[in-house]
Amino acid sequence: MSPTHPHIARMTKQNKFRKPQGLPTKDQILEFIQTSDTPAGKREIAKAFGLKGQEKIALKKRLKDMAEEGLIDGKRTAYHRMGGVPKVTVLKIVAIEDGEPVAEPENWAPDNKEKPPRLMVKESKKMAALKRGDRILARNEETERGWRATPIKKLPARTEGLMGVVEKDGSGNYWLAPVDKRVRESAPIGDVGEAKEGELVLAERMGKSARSKVKVVEVVGDPLAPKAFSLIAIAKHGIPHIFPQETIAEAERAVDLPLSPDHREDLRDVPIVAIDPADARDHDDAIWAEPDGKGGYRAIIAIADVSYYVRPGGALDREARKRGNSVYFPDRVVPMLPEVLSADVCSLKQDVDRAAMACHIRIDKDGKVSDWRFTRAIVRLAKNIAYEDAQAAIDAGDAPEYLQNLWGAWKLLFKARQARDPLDLELPERQVRLNDEGVIEEIALRERLDAHRVVEDFMIAANVAAAKALEAKAAPVVYRVHEQPSREKLLAFREYLATQGKKFALGQVITPGLFNRMLKDIADPAEKALIMEAVLRSQAQAFYGPQNAGHFGLSLGSYAHFTSPIRRYADLLVHRALVEAYTLEQPKPKIDLPETSGLSDRDKAALHQITDAISQTERRAMEAERDTIDRYVAAWLSGRVGETFDTRITGVQGFGFFATIEKLGGDGLVPVSTLGREYFSYDEKAQKLIGESSGTKYAVGDRLKLKLAEANALTGALKFEVPDSDGLGIEPRGNRVRAKKRSHQKRGPKKPPVKGKGAPRQQHDQGKRGRPGNIRHQGRKKK
Repeated sequence: MSPTHPHIARMTKQNKFRKPQGLPTKDQILEFIQTSDTPAGKREIAKAFGLKGQEKIALKKRLKDMAEEGLIDGKRTAYHRMGGVPKVTVLKIVAIEDGEPVAEPENWAPDNKEKPPRLMVKESKKMAALKRGDRILARNEETERGWRATPIKKLPARTEGLMGVVEKDGSGNYWLAPVDKRVRESAPIGDVGEAKEGELVLAERMGKSARSKVKVVEVVGDPLAPKAFSLIAIAKHGIPHIFPQETIAEAERAVDLPLSPDHREDLRDVPIVAIDPADARDHDDAIWAEPDGKGGYRAIIAIADVSYYVRPGGALDREARKRGNSVYFPDRVVPMLPEVLSADVCSLKQDVDRAAMACHIRIDKDGKVSDWRFTRAIVRLAKNIAYEDAQAAIDAGDAPEYLQNLWGAWKLLFKARQARDPLDLELPERQVRLNDEGVIEEIALRERLDAHRVVEDFMIAANVAAAKALEAKAAPVVYRVHEQPSREKLLAFREYLATQGKKFALGQVITPGLFNRMLKDIADPAEKALIMEAVLRSQAQAFYGPQNAGHFGLSLGSYAHFTSPIRRYADLLVHRALVEAYTLEQPKPKIDLPETSGLSDRDKAALHQITDAISQTERRAMEAERDTIDRYVAAWLSGRVGETFDTRITGVQGFGFFATIEKLGGDGLVPVSTLGREYFSYDEKAQKLIGESSGTKYAVGDRLKLKLAEANALTGALKFEVPDSDGLGIEPRGNRVRAKKRSHQKRGPKKPPVKGKGAPRQQHDQGKRGRPGNIRHQGRKKK
């Protein structure tokens, strides 16, 4: 028989795989499948490699893993190697375009020189609101319009918690010390790449186990360099911060759009002023008012006309939608729009002609907004003034007429606000001041002035007017929705109040005024702050959506965001809807830009997906900003370790309690192991730790002096100790801290409470203020 006979050739190919006995590697499996002339199923692969018993079970698992990774595809009886996009594979969401998620294969073959293909992801009700960075297992197919993916299931984030600093031990091994205070253990680095010891890096697991080694995938830089804390947040949260060249190019073309009073209302002679923070980087809004002779006021809220420059479907629009909003850090801003627009051409500035969307309103003598209209205008601000300067002029009694009129109109708006009785929570805001070199000069609580309230109430009036104006035309609206508290949260709130000796009836109509009256009746400032935090925890999280459900916190039936289009994509969509509904379109541009500035049909159809996406980016920004402030506070306090501070307990768990430094807001943990020799039991309902022998109690709201034991600038974590306690103390160890162990432990009762000494190991995430979702508490396992 000739050696070229097909049967002999096939046998020859298969025989060469009999030599490497044992479970084959993925590469060996791929080579066998590729060179096999007959369908290669599990049975054929097992036979070729001489597998038996447990090895066949291991092969089955490996083939399943390879199918999920997109390396092979097909039935159990016939696998084949995939070229292009596998029918089923892991995808990573890389962008949100026109409200639709766009994905790329996560494991694109390294020998494939072309860029990975992009797939449009079809969302389902079971798996809505996919956002950039999400991982999914999807079924894929190529259509006439390109590749489409149907999600099968959402996968956990592969790089979650894997950001840290490269460290090297005495044996020459590299470790990843986490910068997330919720991650307790360093991870061994299997592939350090080009990273150097001490550098901040992003990494991912090299295996599926949570204990597997990690591979460095990106070097961020020096974690302790000036202005580096925001870079940690940007990298950790995946915030887009570099504009594509096509976006920059379109922004530079948009600058050349003509600005003429021929097609705009000319308001340049009206003394409109912008009142902003002294360090404001962009100026979205400006206001003006004058008496109407009937006890009320006429007012104009002028908002930057961003929709004129950022048009639907263009590169600017795609990038703005992907970002969703600007992100503000103490050391930098990550803008939604390139700075040539956000800080210059769109920004409303003194003595410079600017394009604006003008909201004209009439405020009656009771403070109600009785009429409104919207125009596209050209404005020239009379003044850019800081909140503090405006307030000082009013307090001194020598304010110019335009400021006096604004305060007069605001007093009427405030009168209507009081009648509406929105939720009134005095929540302190921390402010970090840096010098030009990025070094911290001061951290303090931002003072709340009437000037802030003036601007806030004018903006609320304009936002309501925008929502109602669109409703009057039956036009699409991107609402700002804040639903009333859920029954579950109200039950938890009632249970907590009961521990404080207070009652809360669930049968009554729940309104913001109900919470306000409860707080008003509390005279003690410490108790009031305690209940105020409980009220805040009971509230739902606000979001954007095309369906109106009112705004509970503001006691408003219709509310939209209209006043900040430079920094929020939701506001830009509202502007576009107004342009279309009220025929405010400008002449077609003669430069290379999309023709229209109104809301596109594509946007209308995808409004649910778009609002879900921008609600997610808003939450991402809030988390990133909070994390960065925590790191700056920890850095500020790192030179004061060992000092004693006035603190207030903000959260209690079985493993300890959380406290915040008064008038600063640095939040930290007091581990139960540092509280002394006695046992402490945890009363979850009352949010208390109670000493079994002494009766010593640590409860939410208690004020006490605590010694700062550790301040970790990389993670933003603080740890405190009770001064002069006979507890174990905290022993620093690199970036981690742990309680000192004792050789002898006392046995507790049959149902062991949490112990002050010799406590069973508690697994927990050190979250901020002990908030639900940030802390896991795992007690002793049952025997």
